[in-house]
Amino acid sequence: MAEEQNLASLLLHCAQLSNGIQQIQCIKQIMPLVKKMDQNSACDPMVKACLDILGETYFSLGMKNPLKKVLASSLNGLPEQFMTLAVQSFVCCLREELKTTDVYLYRKVLDNLASCVEDFSLGTITLNILFSVLPFLQFLQKSLLDIQEENRQNHGNRIVQTQLMHDLLIAIKVSMMFVQKLQENFQGSLWKHHESSVWQSMCSLLKSSTSFLMDATLLQTVQTTSGLAVILFTKAMYEPVEELPSLISDLLLGSMKHAGVPVWFVNNCGTLCTEELSDAVLLFLSHGALAMLEWKNGSMGENGEKLLLDIASVLLSLSSELKESSMTTSLSRILAIWTNSALAALVSGSPNLKIKLNGNSNVIGKLLEYIYTHWEHPLDAVRHQTKLIFKNLLQIHRTTITGFSEKSDPFFARLIKHLLSLEWHVKGKYASLGCLVECVGTENILQLDRTIPVQILDVMNDQSLAPYASDLLETMFTNHKTHLTLSFKESTWIDQWHDIWVSPLLVILCEGNHDQTTYIIDYYLPKLLKCNPDSLSYMIRILQASADANQGSCSTRGALGALMACLRTARAHGHLELSNIMSSGLVSTECIKQGLVHQHNQVCIDALGLLCETHRSTEIVSVEEMQLIHFFMMYNLNSQSPSVRQQIGSLLRKLFCRIQESSQVLYKLEQNKTKQELLENSAERHPLGILQQYKDFMSSVCDRLFEVLFPGSSHPTRFSALSILGSIAEIFSVPKGQAQVFQLDQEIDSTRVQTLIQCFASTFEEVKVLAFGLLMKIRDVALNLQDSENLDLLFQAAMDLSTSTKPYDCVTASYLLNFLVHHEGLQCICLGKQVEHNPQMDEDISVSTVEKNTLSVIKLLLVNVEEEIFQAKKSLLQAAASFPMYGRVHCITGVLQQLPFNNLTLVTEWKEMVARLILMSYRLSAVVSPVVQSSSPEGLIPMDSDSESAGRLQMILHEIQPQDTNDYFMQTKILKEYCEVEPEKLSDHRPVENICTEMRGKERQTCDVTAQMVLVCCWRSMKEVSLLLGTLCKLLPSHATSEPSDGLITVEQVKNIGDYFKHHLLQSRHRGAFELAYAGFVQLTEMLSRCNSESLCKMPEQWLKCVLEEIKSCDPSSTLCATRRSAGIPFYIQALLASEPKKSKTDLLKMTMKELLSLAAPLNELSSVIPQVHALNILRALFRDTRLGENIMPYVADGIQAAILGFMSPVWAVRNSSTLLFSALITRIFGVKRGKDENAKKNSQQQFENVASEELKIHPSLFLLLLILGRLYPSPTDGTYSALSMAPFVPFIIRCGHSPVYRSREMSGQALVPFVMVNEVPHTVLSLLEGLPDSTSPCIRQNNVHGTLLQVFHLLQSYLESKQLVSLDFQQGLGDIVTSAGNIIYLSLIFILISEMQLLGFWEEMNRVISDSELMSGIPYSSAVPGLIQYLQSLTKLVISLLSVSAGPDILSSSSPVAKKIAKPPLSVVHLLHCEFHEVRLLALEAILLWLKQINSKQIAEEGGGVLCLLIDLEGTLLTVALKEKNLQCFCKMLEILYTMDLRNVLLKTECSIKMNPNELLTWSLNIIDISNRYAFVVFRWLTDTLAMWKCVVLLLQNEDLVVRDAAAEVIQVAQSEKKSSKRTEFALRVVNAPMALDLAFGILCELLQRWGEIHAGVPILLEWLLGDSDLKRDSETSALVMLLSHEEDDYLFDKGEVNFWAEKLTHVRQLSKHLLQLISMTHLTLPDHRDLNRLSRIALDQAQLVGHLLRALPPTPEFSKTAEFTRLAIQNERISICLKILNLLKSDDTCKNENLEK
Repeated sequence: MAEEQNLASLLLHCAQLSNGIQQIQCIKQIMPLVKKMDQNSACDPMVKACLDILGETYFSLGMKNPLKKVLASSLNGLPEQFMTLAVQSFVCCLREELKTTDVYLYRKVLDNLASCVEDFSLGTITLNILFSVLPFLQFLQKSLLDIQEENRQNHGNRIVQTQLMHDLLIAIKVSMMFVQKLQENFQGSLWKHHESSVWQSMCSLLKSSTSFLMDATLLQTVQTTSGLAVILFTKAMYEPVEELPSLISDLLLGSMKHAGVPVWFVNNCGTLCTEELSDAVLLFLSHGALAMLEWKNGSMGENGEKLLLDIASVLLSLSSELKESSMTTSLSRILAIWTNSALAALVSGSPNLKIKLNGNSNVIGKLLEYIYTHWEHPLDAVRHQTKLIFKNLLQIHRTTITGFSEKSDPFFARLIKHLLSLEWHVKGKYASLGCLVECVGTENILQLDRTIPVQILDVMNDQSLAPYASDLLETMFTNHKTHLTLSFKESTWIDQWHDIWVSPLLVILCEGNHDQTTYIIDYYLPKLLKCNPDSLSYMIRILQASADANQGSCSTRGALGALMACLRTARAHGHLELSNIMSSGLVSTECIKQGLVHQHNQVCIDALGLLCETHRSTEIVSVEEMQLIHFFMMYNLNSQSPSVRQQIGSLLRKLFCRIQESSQVLYKLEQNKTKQELLENSAERHPLGILQQYKDFMSSVCDRLFEVLFPGSSHPTRFSALSILGSIAEIFSVPKGQAQVFQLDQEIDSTRVQTLIQCFASTFEEVKVLAFGLLMKIRDVALNLQDSENLDLLFQAAMDLSTSTKPYDCVTASYLLNFLVHHEGLQCICLGKQVEHNPQMDEDISVSTVEKNTLSVIKLLLVNVEEEIFQAKKSLLQAAASFPMYGRVHCITGVLQQLPFNNLTLVTEWKEMVARLILMSYRLSAVVSPVVQSSSPEGLIPMDSDSESAGRLQMILHEIQPQDTNDYFMQTKILKEYCEVEPEKLSDHRPVENICTEMRGKERQTCDVTAQMVLVCCWRSMKEVSLLLGTLCKLLPSHATSEPSDGLITVEQVKNIGDYFKHHLLQSRHRGAFELAYAGFVQLTEMLSRCNSESLCKMPEQWLKCVLEEIKSCDPSSTLCATRRSAGIPFYIQALLASEPKKSKTDLLKMTMKELLSLAAPLNELSSVIPQVHALNILRALFRDTRLGENIMPYVADGIQAAILGFMSPVWAVRNSSTLLFSALITRIFGVKRGKDENAKKNSQQQFENVASEELKIHPSLFLLLLILGRLYPSPTDGTYSALSMAPFVPFIIRCGHSPVYRSREMSGQALVPFVMVNEVPHTVLSLLEGLPDSTSPCIRQNNVHGTLLQVFHLLQSYLESKQLVSLDFQQGLGDIVTSAGNIIYLSLIFILISEMQLLGFWEEMNRVISDSELMSGIPYSSAVPGLIQYLQSLTKLVISLLSVSAGPDILSSSSPVAKKIAKPPLSVVHLLHCEFHEVRLLALEAILLWLKQINSKQIAEEGGGVLCLLIDLEGTLLTVALKEKNLQCFCKMLEILYTMDLRNVLLKTECSIKMNPNELLTWSLNIIDISNRYAFVVFRWLTDTLAMWKCVVLLLQNEDLVVRDAAAEVIQVAQSEKKSSKRTEFALRVVNAPMALDLAFGILCELLQRWGEIHAGVPILLEWLLGDSDLKRDSETSALVMLLSHEEDDYLFDKGEVNFWAEKLTHVRQLSKHLLQLISMTHLTLPDHRDLNRLSRIALDQAQLVGHLLRALPPTPEFSKTAEFTRLAIQNERISICLKILNLLKSDDTCKNENLEK
């Protein structure tokens, strides 16, 4: 009895628990108690009651509740004597469940039934009992019918319908589960009597399933499952079973004969037998047959084999019919299932089946065609299934050839050869080759071509191909390693493996381009190291040997960069311990340092990754790593590349996480120290010591990051610093009760908080976002450090900025207010502004500070903006000039974002506030909308007073009917008016304070109002209203009703907002207004799609139908905008369609596309033009919208057709819109490299034939067709599968080469390339050339000749790029034909061939061509002659090629007379340099530079002449030409050549060639960069010149342009290399980035001054650099100038002042001062009476006084109101203070110097 009592009390205790985990533990204790009970307990009513409770509990729990599973598991283990009682309890519960009649409660019953069946022995027993009374099947039957009817009644309510569809799906699945149980548990056929109730219920289920299968309005998943159910139910009921495959075959093939079909089947599945089945139904039935029939063991005999082949036939025929993405995906998945079924059937199949499924069979051939046409499908799921199909196809063939060798099998050999012949840009090639490798092995494929690994690596510069290529390489090298290890017992195989897979990788890593090396490191290297980790030591050994010699450059990684990449990857994947390789000396600290400041961005990132990324997240960070991170942060925060900044932030975040996680381990270790006493004496670092190092390191990192947020720091620096600080704040946040190694809060003081707040003034919003995010993470400290005075100033600054005429100021104001609303003291400040106040807010303690402050701030902003709207009604011009209202609204929207709407206390106040905000939005919109809705929003104020402008203005005013009551629009373009509005004129209901008194206290000012200011005020106001309304819409509860509720916004208000958006999106003409109204409207439509209110749900559909009807109607009274790309109409329709649920049937999209495509088709009626334009514009927007995803793809073919046909319209508007649509479609199709479905091809070909047949007419659409055709490439089945053959296009494309339009001829040349197979190129080229007219022909059409030669040119270029071997016959034929033609393209053609031709006769003919050319005889034309420049460029390329050939060893060593003639070309390089056309000179200069680089890199041996003979005595000519050169490109190239040449030779030629001595040459060089010589007073002129050169370097290192900085950094590289060789140091930083180079430059300069003994003369010059000689002038005019500049700023609406992307004056100042202080310290320098120092002191003191005066003259919070002036003065202030500090040091004597330095 005790156990029974315990069981009851246990259940009672379980019921009282609220924690789910505790309840599970409680239920688990039941079984041990029950097992202790004896037989007699089964009769105990207490036990019966407990089992009843357990039954009730089980059925009350939800399907996904874990307690349900635990309960089922426990009940499954009941002893036998209690099982009957439990079954009785369950039967009672189930009977009650089955009495449910509410259709919306069926889901719960169905879930319970399904739960009973799934692995629940108790459930099976219960079901057996139920089957005898059959209420269950009747319930299922009823539920299916009821749900179907309910779904029909709720048509249009998408949310309810979606729920019902899922209920229906579950009902069908449960029906299937029970039918399967029925078959298992009732083996006899008693229930198959047609009179039995079970049979009748089964017939009903079959009928319902058939109905669902045929109903296209249901979700696809419901139809698919119904297809499974139909086959399952038929299989259960059909006899004899052997005939079932024949029945299904007949259904699929449409050959059903009623004679042999059972009556019950016809009665219940009549529609399947009598109607023509849709493609979808055929697909779902095929799926059902494959999934529900037994394919193993050959149980279905020959009928089954026939069915298998029939299903394949049906599926493959459907592949060309189904276009919808969901159906395409289903088909690919079902085909994959078919291949699995075929494999299963083959195991015991007949010999006939093996023949029919052999690789050479028709079925497998068609399956291969499917694979080839779908392996690059845009859908990832289809591509994946295609790979599976190919893999299974290979297995099918292997099964059919059992006993034969795969390696010698002709099918596999043919497949390999075919795949290898395809271009490497075909993505499907990779996966297919990977599957073949698994079949035949890597070695067999390498035997065909050993260069395959290198070819694949070459492809990896394309990111879209890199993943595929790396997967194939992994398959190959893994398979190859396995093969080699089995073939060679010892480790001798490794060298061969390295040669094939590792050596090519290292070459590319050192010298490859950026993209290629990046993708190889990301995709290939980790897989290689995973396969064979031992290869790492081989890589390090090879790369380390050349790392010092080959450090790379700004464009290549070099061996050092490759080494960093390999080490980083190895450490990140656990193949390397950094401490081991550093302690062993394998990689030095200096080597890593060089990597950290490398000129190549990615080398820096890899070196940083080596330090930050580890396999173990708790690995301790060493002191060396911390020091190297410090070093990195000194020189890499100012990166202009966003991707580099992102990677730096990500890697440092990993490091900080590692510090955090390893510190927790160390804390635990410290706590358990007593257990590990040995640690104290070990060599390991002490835990507390490491933790202190961590704390010091993080503190110094924060110091560095705050240090770089100085005035004038660049945007990249600020972004990096704030991002990293944000990561630190997030990672080192303090969980309760956990020790923390570091806390950012402890590093924060008031100065640092002020620095972060000043970041709000940045012109880059991402900096504001980061600064705000960081302040929020440290808000407690940040807010506590703000006193009331500072708070008041900041709040006043925010209010001033919120009404600024500069659009970006209101963004700053918004961030300030968002920060301040968290401060408790803000409430008092708002009260001080006389805002209406509710005393209840102060009494209610539960109201949060943020809520109170937000309400007060919004009230204050709202009162202000309401008054401003009142004033704007009087004068919109005055509003635009003095108080544009959008800033206030922007701030309101901003502070609303901070509010936790689900946890508000002052609900009543907020409801009232929302209503006021909505009303204000409508009022503001009414004032400004007339401007943005006018037909000319960009210009409302006439720029002159002539009658025409005045008339136009009157028309616009009549059109927009502005609310202004004055006549400013009529009078003049400039409003000169006092901004001050007299207090008595203001409305009585508002405080005296108004916008004009807030606006920087200006009492009087002249407002110059331009049309731009009015427009900006209006469209930005519209934008902010839209965003505010969109934000307010989201406040509607999801279960909203028309009745009042707790929601802050009502259904009626939402409907009104919807109407507002509709009106303005369809009426606005200004892009800014409608584009941002769209942003708000999207928020509304997304909310409507989730809302349960039926009236709201149906609104998008109603709106869509209305606007489509209005577009169609073409009503003359329509206000829709037909210009401006239909303005807001496409946005409106986009928003409505994008809100449609993704998994629905997308009925709205289908309906819209059908309407639009019909409207877009040309009808050649005037009334249809405007609807056609609208349709084309809307289609363009929809094809560009990524949210519509693959649902839009089925309409691409029709879209292309509409665009091409529209392009031929006589109406310009239609042609313009068609062009835009075509551009969008090209991006949509070829962006995913797939859009070549058969319909599109068919339409293109038909259209193309019509156009090409009339070759001399200009067809607008011809170019579009050629553009598409040029982007296609042949299918792998081309030539075997006619539907995809490209051959029919070739003659038409060739004919297009005769077009009179130049661009069409050019495009025909490019379009022909993909249509001619590689092996057909020689034949096609020769036939094209033979078709050229003879030079003696009386009528030569130059366009025809030009077009033909263009086609030949592109074909040959492609042919030679594919590395095809040019046969001698082909060469001879080309040579004969080419030499008989003459044309620009002919010359380009020769230029292409020249590297391939081996015939001396050809060269001789080329000599003659050049001798007869205009370059020799003189050019009698001006550059205005069309085509002349291209002709001369081609001719010049030919001359340069011949010069290269003439200097080649083959020609020079030949004794042939022809060779000797070729060795003396008619033109020299000098001749080209003197040509009057700069295009010719530029080509010659590029050739000279290339030859010089070849010589310098020793690619050409210096002995034996070579191109060296072409460059003899060229220095003098270059200098002479350079002095006269006017073209900048040529001049730049000349300077580059002079830099590359030996400087000694250049200096020798200056005297005789240009009459300059070296000093004059230097001056000329300096003048190029506009650096005047200001230091003539210095004692030694050479010192002045040298320092001037170094100043050039310093200035260039701070240039905005990366290319300039990199070039300047090369100067430092030279200097460091000389330093290394002179001092013989082991390692010197050489290839460095610009910040490091700048630091090194100052260091080198100070060293040079010491070495030359010129410290006394040099230091004053460096101090002048430090002070800056152009920032401020000493006279009083500066003050007036600064003030003038500050006023002028107001005239430029969008001028954000100086935008700093790179140069940082204070970085330059701090680095220079650091080196000067070191120099003074080392040399103990004093200059007490130096004349120059005294002069500098006077200048510095005067400037200090002036800067102080100017800073005091600035208004409060100048960092926001006068940001540019404040920044300039702050920078100069620091420069002056540093300069004065150093001057004081130099004036003091030695005794006090050291003290000063210490200070």
